[in-house]
Amino acid sequence: MSALRIGSFLYSVLRLSTPLIFAALSAAICEKAGLFNMAAESMMLWGALIGVMVNGWTGSVWLGFLGGCCAGVVTGLLIALATVKGKADLMLAQIAINLASGGGTIFMLYVVTGDKSTSAMTIKSQSLPKIALPFLKNVPIIGRMLNNQNLLTYGAILAAILLMIFIKRSRTGVHIRAVGENPNAAESVGISVSRTYFLTWAISGLLGGIGGVFMSMGYTSAFTKNMVAGRGYIGLCASSMVRGNPIGAMLCAMVFGVSDAIANQLQLTNAPVDLVMMLPYAVTIIVLIIISVIKIRTHVRKIKNKASQVV
Repeated sequence: MSALRIGSFLYSVLRLSTPLIFAALSAAICEKAGLFNMAAESMMLWGALIGVMVNGWTGSVWLGFLGGCCAGVVTGLLIALATVKGKADLMLAQIAINLASGGGTIFMLYVVTGDKSTSAMTIKSQSLPKIALPFLKNVPIIGRMLNNQNLLTYGAILAAILLMIFIKRSRTGVHIRAVGENPNAAESVGISVSRTYFLTWAISGLLGGIGGVFMSMGYTSAFTKNMVAGRGYIGLCASSMVRGNPIGAMLCAMVFGVSDAIANQLQLTNAPVDLVMMLPYAVTIIVLIIISVIKIRTHVRKIKNKASQVV
């Protein structure tokens, strides 16, 4: 395989990994706070739809980006309101909001455009810019992979680094980790658990919303029915693999991006379409099984070691 083809494949991997990285980071910040975020799918859906609508109405791609971010934050805060203030069960609340978002985005799209499938024919939205890096132009493979990516692709890598610094170094990040490890102990030293949960869900929603904006204003230039297509759940899987470590979550998301890129390549062959489209989700299931087996064996080994020490 030539260097050009390898570079093109890696370019596709990075591009396809971008929404997965944002979804993984959205889940990672929640995991550090002891929360389980399976609503990144909803955050991304609303971010994608509202971003396109604001973009089309104002003619500004940046206001569209801001609108999508706000939509993700609002989604996260709704979960916090239902679970922290309303004392609703976290899992049930997220299942409810995921179901409501799947139908709600289609309903809003229909009300605004009269179309239940896509905004492409009725809302003229723009795409966020791609960034040219002239100094990488002649670098084999790396230049092809990194040059002319969408702004949010670089933003996803930067977001993972900044989130890691935020969690490890900032006072607020320390509070989030303290609440995640032991909320009662955190409360006893003056940390407001409810405020920390609200802040965590807001940051999570922001990251999920940006991932959705990429889907409708980077990956494509329109909102399409159910366009997130399970990427929020794949991001959750990527985060769970590394226990919420932002850099690790980004790298795991890229692994799933590889499977997505391979699926796209296979679509150009005579391989069965349904089988090809299933590949990223099959990889997710296989990875989860492998991780579960490793965790079980590690747990059994620890029990055996403790038993031998007692004897």
